[in-house]
Amino acid sequence: MTTRRKAAPPPKLLVEERRRRIVEMVNQQGRVTVDELVALFDISAVTIRADLEALDRAGTISRSHGGALPAAPATLDTPLNIKETRHHAQKRRIGQAAARLIEDGDTIILDSGSTTVEIARQIRQQKWTSLTVITNALNIAMELSALPSVRVMMLGGLLRQTSYSLAGPDAEQALSRLSADRLFLGVDGLDPDVGVTTPDPLEASLNALMIRVSRQTVAVLDASKFGQRSLSVIAPVGDLDLVISDTAAPAEYVQALEAKGVKTQLV
Repeated sequence: MTTRRKAAPPPKLLVEERRRRIVEMVNQQGRVTVDELVALFDISAVTIRADLEALDRAGTISRSHGGALPAAPATLDTPLNIKETRHHAQKRRIGQAAARLIEDGDTIILDSGSTTVEIARQIRQQKWTSLTVITNALNIAMELSALPSVRVMMLGGLLRQTSYSLAGPDAEQALSRLSADRLFLGVDGLDPDVGVTTPDPLEASLNALMIRVSRQTVAVLDASKFGQRSLSVIAPVGDLDLVISDTAAPAEYVQALEAKGVKTQLV
């Protein structure tokens, strides 16, 4: 009587070969999840996360909450006039929702950015008895300069020509003497594990101070910013009170934010 031998399980891939396959999948599909990779390679989630961390450090992918995305391009500091053309309808809706949070008599901070400028444009369309706007953005100051009931306080500092924003020690010194009811923070990336990020270290330092001098911090960003990372971390996501984004925001990121106590509003 003959007995059948069980088929041998497929050989495990070498570490480098597995990681090469992961990079190929990320680039082909646009993103992968840890669960998907665990099922594909039949290994533990701990091992997959170690792979993703190693590939992220090598710059071949970008680690995100629950998985990975393609590596970020070498330069992330896109000129503002180009940013304003991207996802413009979504940014306008976000700007409208953010402006509805502002009350007459408030002191607010408007950070630089293509989404925060939409808030300034909404402010122009409303009637105010009194409103104080602190900003580090030249274009936002110009948007509001003709409104007699809106007092604009411009921070000094070093001009970043790509974003029309001012940053550096002079801007931080001026801001340190002020306080605000509400900060509207524009960011280039939001990852629940890393935090909110921006390409410029000086601006990240100023943004962190904006959070500290404000009673409420509202991050405004379109859905494309979720899972992205820029060079400089501004703050962990737990420092945010509210995130306003559009309805294309991935559900897993919204859930991750709410798990950290951050409210979300999708418009």
